[in-house]
Amino acid sequence: MPGHFEPLRGGGAAVALDDVEISIIRSLAVQLLELIGPGPAEDAPDDPLAELFAEGPSEPPSDPVLRRLFPDAYSDPEQQPATDREAAERTARSAEFRRYTENDLRARKRDSALAVIRSLDALTPVGEEGAVLKLSPQESQQWLGALNDLRLAIGSRLDITDEDDTDLLYRLPDEDPRKPMVMAYLWLGGLQETLVSTLMP
Repeated sequence: MPGHFEPLRGGGAAVALDDVEISIIRSLAVQLLELIGPGPAEDAPDDPLAELFAEGPSEPPSDPVLRRLFPDAYSDPEQQPATDREAAERTARSAEFRRYTENDLRARKRDSALAVIRSLDALTPVGEEGAVLKLSPQESQQWLGALNDLRLAIGSRLDITDEDDTDLLYRLPDEDPRKPMVMAYLWLGGLQETLVSTLMP
């Protein structure tokens, strides 16, 4: 179990984490929450009807990490528009889609990051070995979403755009200042991969 998730009988997953690993994941999840920012419900009175029809932003975020977490719906970098009119139509469709979906997507990502923090805060340490984290099936899904978001965020900071870039990470010299971030990226990838396997039938 150390270092990877294993399935629990009856559903869910478990992983043994030491104090350093718990601290790293929690810190990254808090940073992710800060990056995503507060939701509309935290800024306004509780009105479910208003929330239902609340419009989000229509422009992509300026931060490259947020652009990776909230990409344009109709943007395909490999398929360039044939005409200026086609480009304008694509931009308009992306803006419209973003306006009505980004708030909900941000809320889901916030909920997943919060679920990670709360489950780590609820852990009972077992000596110097850390603790065993046990997740229900629903918590496993939230963790999976949060791990994916964390890897996207770190990958964006490392300028990783595809799997070929990952091979280069293994060859970074130890003195490279990006090395700690690379190690976190690869470690979270291993956690994500084993958590996915626990959710497969």
